Amino acid sequence: MKKLDLRTAYKHLYRPSAKKVSVVDVPALQFVLVDGQIEPGLAPGKSPSFQEAMQALYSIAYTLKFMSKGREDDPIDYTVMALEALWWVEGDEFDINRPDNWRWTAMIMQPDHISQAMFLQAREQARAKKPELDMQKLRFETFHEGLSMQIMHFGPYADEPATIAKMDEFARQEGYRLRGKHHEIYLGDPRRADPAKLKTVLRHSIEEV
Repeated sequence: MKKLDLRTAYKHLYRPSAKKVSVVDVPALQFVLVDGQIEPGLAPGKSPSFQEAMQALYSIAYTLKFMSKGREDDPIDYTVMALEALWWVEGDEFDINRPDNWRWTAMIMQPDHISQAMFLQAREQARAKKPELDMQKLRFETFHEGLSMQIMHFGPYADEPATIAKMDEFARQEGYRLRGKHHEIYLGDPRRADPAKLKTVLRHSIEEV
């Protein structure tokens, strides 16, 4: 059986340095995604809708993995990738210090051989196993982030503003301006990990001024 080590193949995108901001050109990648909005007055980690989205995404991600391994003609095993999320505020500037009314797209990257047909089949299987989750909101799309800056953030999410300030200063010094949405990649399970040991890739797409 063929095995794909996606974490090694995309190490430059998912394991950046924590010491300095780096610039990467993120290729078009395919994801299972779902959209939502943080409930007023709640932090992202306390949002029921975001927690449900995580469960739905992991459920279909592992369904796709086992479906890929079970193919008779070309079985392929691979690592299930980390949870990611795009964050923004509709009609206003995104402020990491103010989580009220944040909108999000939660997503998990999928290898190239996963198809729309496989996704639709996996979604039906996952819905049968987890009828309490709204699998119909999940979709399968290509996302091309392009030129971006990123850095690894260690520690609690509450400490992210200092790391983001470092990214903003880097952009100013190097002649970039931000575009698109704030992007976070959660290495490990944010529901269970010790906050002091959290590892989060912070990324933002950029363009030259």
